[in-house]
This record gives sequence, C-alpha cells and structure tokens, in this order.
Amino acid sequence: MTERVVVLGAGSIGIFVGGKLAAAGADVTFVGRPRLLDEISATGLRLTDLDGGADVVPATGFRVATTPDDVATADLVLVTVKSAATADAVRELAGRIRPGTVVLSLQNGIGNDVVIREILPTCVVLAGMVMFNIVQHGDGRFHRGTEGGLAVQDDPALDDFAGLFRRTDLAVRRYPDLLPVQWAKLLLNLNNPINALSGKPLRAELADRDYRRCLALTQLEALAAMNKARISPARLTPLPPELMTRVLTVPDAIFRRLAGRILAIDPEARSSMADDLALGRKTEISWLCGEIVSLGAMVGLPTPVNQRLIELIVAAEHGDQRRWSGRELLEQLRAASAQGRG
Repeated sequence: MTERVVVLGAGSIGIFVGGKLAAAGADVTFVGRPRLLDEISATGLRLTDLDGGADVVPATGFRVATTPDDVATADLVLVTVKSAATADAVRELAGRIRPGTVVLSLQNGIGNDVVIREILPTCVVLAGMVMFNIVQHGDGRFHRGTEGGLAVQDDPALDDFAGLFRRTDLAVRRYPDLLPVQWAKLLLNLNNPINALSGKPLRAELADRDYRRCLALTQLEALAAMNKARISPARLTPLPPELMTRVLTVPDAIFRRLAGRILAIDPEARSSMADDLALGRKTEISWLCGEIVSLGAMVGLPTPVNQRLIELIVAAEHGDQRRWSGRELLEQLRAASAQGRG
C-alpha cells in the first residue's frame, strides 16, 4: 500500500518532513504558497543533514497544490503552518477530509491540536513536535542543521504509518502524554527571539555568554510560571531545565566543556523566527513568549522579560532592523526584570 500524505503548510519544516516521506515511497502532496512550490517543482528536492545524510526526490516524486484538493484521498495530513494560520488553514479541510483520517500537528506552541480537533471532530487529531532546525538553501535544498527527530502523541492510529516512518531516517518518538514535551520544547524555543534579535547563526549566538544569560533569564521566568501552574516540563537536554539555566550562564570555555552537544549545530542554522523576520513575515512570538506571558497572568506572576522580548520582536516585525549585541539585549532584559519586580 502506498500511503497518501498531504502536507498542509509547505514551508521549510513541511517540505523537509514531507520530502523524507516521499523519499520513503509515500504519495505526497505539498500544499502551500507558490514561492516555494514553484521552486521545488522546478528543482526537485535535496534533503541533507549535519550527519552527512542526503535524499534526492525528483520533481516527479511529489505533487504541489495551493489548495488542499487532494485531501479527500489522504491517509495522513501533516499540519505545518505557522500557529497563527492554524484555524484558517484547517477550515479548508472541513467538508473535504474523510472521517477517521489521521491529522498530525507538527507546530510550535501549545494547543494547536485543540484548535484542529474543534474544526475536524471526526478525524484522529494528534499533537506533534519537530525537534530539529531546518536551513533552506534555495534550489530545492533543505538542510537539517541540528539534532533531533519527531515527538508525537501516541495513538493506535499511528501504527498504520510506523513502517513508512521506519523507512525514513526521521526518529519518531511516541509519548503517552506529549504536553510535558511541548512545554520543554517551548522552553528551548524561547531562544528563538534572542537568536532573531542577534542577527547571528544559532551556534555563534549560543557561544556568547551574554546571549545565553538572556536565555537563562527568559527560561527562569518561564519555569517560575510553570511551577506555579504545576506544569512539569520533560527533560530534553542533558541536564534538567532548572540546572540548565545555571549552565547557560557559565563562562564560554566552561560552557563548551559542559554542554558541547548544544553547540553541535550547523554553522548556518538560524531560528525560524530569524527567517521570518528576514522574509518580512509575522513571527510566532505570541505562541512562544506570549504563551509564558499568558501563563504568568493566569497564575498571578509577572513575566516582564518575556514581555520585553515580545515588544522587541514586534518592533522588528514593523521594520526595526537593529541587531542587538548580547550585552545590549541583556541590559534590556535585566532592566525589564528589575522594573517588573518593582
């Protein structure tokens, strides 16, 4: 049986994951905007990674569409649109998709699967997360620049696709409860705005102690809000999240020795938020730092550091092209924290 897969949201993540499934023999349709669809239709796909792997999928090895007309025959739908576009994108599936179809959200943030389930109540809607970064090089080349696989909410319906995913080199881990993983990934993604404001590749940014201090401040505030809300994030790093915030602040030479795996990143990799700003698109800041601000408001805990990052990213979305040094950004966040305590 050839699995029929529709990728709703053909950006870097959607094309990489869908391309891997196409290379493994699935019948894949990418639904997205003409800019990327035209590119991959002309060049085909070359999917590479920092471990030296490479898959080539010719343009005849997949389909492209600007609307999800093929979803009626899909066995699996991957939702990879930005969180803000979830409801509008998924409404295009309503009335077209077959009841019982597996719909897997591979998106940042918390609660996208809830939004999808409300719109598609007859489908098997599951939460998922992509735990790696993709660099888009142009001419159909998409490169995995960090370690990681896919984390998904476990469900018997996934058994039908276990063979397909095994034929790829995508490591898929199924969790009885994905929420702790989602909160832990959110903690890691709090680096996205810091990276975007730095203007530097991820490896260069994380090698700078002042930027890491910014991340530690942001994560500590998030962990305090999570603790008050009785949310226990999973452990996705070599050290528990609370201890990791301390390691982030140590001098650079010590950090390289203690947490060298964190710097095992392709030199060109940047956060998706940095890519969004470079392309003049709205970011997912409301689903990252905004999630922490909302949680803090719910439990009565100020979150001024995350709020300040939101303000700086919104300014960047509106044309502020400033690139912040680690020291400058740290001063901004420390001042916001002090004002919040006052």
